[in-house]
Amino acid sequence: MAQIGNRGTVTEAAGFNADTDAEKLKAAMKGAGTDEAAIIAILAHRTIAQRQRIKEAYKRTVGKDLAEDLSSELSGHFKSVVLGLLMLAPVYDAYELRHAMKGAGTEEACLIDILASRSNAEINAINAVYKTEYGKTLEDDICGDTSGMFKRVLVSLITAGRDESNNVNEAQAVQDAKEIYEAGEARWGTDETKFLTILCVRNRSHLLRVIITKKISGKDIEESIKREMSGSLEDIFLAIVKCMKSKPAFFAERLYKSMKGLGTTDTVLIRIMVARAEIDMLDIKAQFLKMYGKTLYSFIKGDTSGDYRKILLELCGSEQK
Repeated sequence: MAQIGNRGTVTEAAGFNADTDAEKLKAAMKGAGTDEAAIIAILAHRTIAQRQRIKEAYKRTVGKDLAEDLSSELSGHFKSVVLGLLMLAPVYDAYELRHAMKGAGTEEACLIDILASRSNAEINAINAVYKTEYGKTLEDDICGDTSGMFKRVLVSLITAGRDESNNVNEAQAVQDAKEIYEAGEARWGTDETKFLTILCVRNRSHLLRVIITKKISGKDIEESIKREMSGSLEDIFLAIVKCMKSKPAFFAERLYKSMKGLGTTDTVLIRIMVARAEIDMLDIKAQFLKMYGKTLYSFIKGDTSGDYRKILLELCGSEQK
């Protein structure tokens, strides 16, 4: 399997010079109007680490904060993408989670997309950043903003307590498959705690074994979840299962659904394009084509416009590969 971090469309720019980039960004915001093309050319083609160095160079040479200057110059979805690109990965995730819970209503999709797909190390980093940035724990905010079994699943995920070994205990896998069956179909009502324990704690190899074992018994775990659960709880359990099977396929489906039909769920589109550009965007594109027979590039092109479209297409990379 490809190492994480080298399946992105965004890679290190050769001959990188943070001072030169900072100078160009300053020029792009000088006087009347903004040179959006120059901003895209730089920020969509630098890694997160390189962007941090540009931010430092900008502060050193201009004496101002790059994100603040860009924020006052730009607007709309384009601004959201640009500001997202300037953040370190855990900072961006923490920011997205915070905004999903701030104010009236909660964007459950954000909580699900992030927490169901991140590794223990990534979740620990998010927890630390969240506390530093917002003065309270992610758990406190989740507990104040969600309820019931959905809340319990989220709390379990943010403990970052998943076994990340590759050990598969065959007897345990059979037992887990049986318990999931008995927690669902075999009885009136559903014992959701059994699903939580198995789906939130077991390692990926073990869970894939449970899924196969369940399939042998003629029961598909995703079908069981759809039949037994509803709403956000169904969504998060399905997300966990799909991420265990294939994260790129999970994100491809989320992107497809964000653009399919009338209107676009821009929050989802932006979050995935920004967060995965340097990790597994090549694999997401391949899965998208395989699953839907169309390129992700063509979908984005047909669904967005202006500078927002331009920067997303740069993050997507070429249509061909």
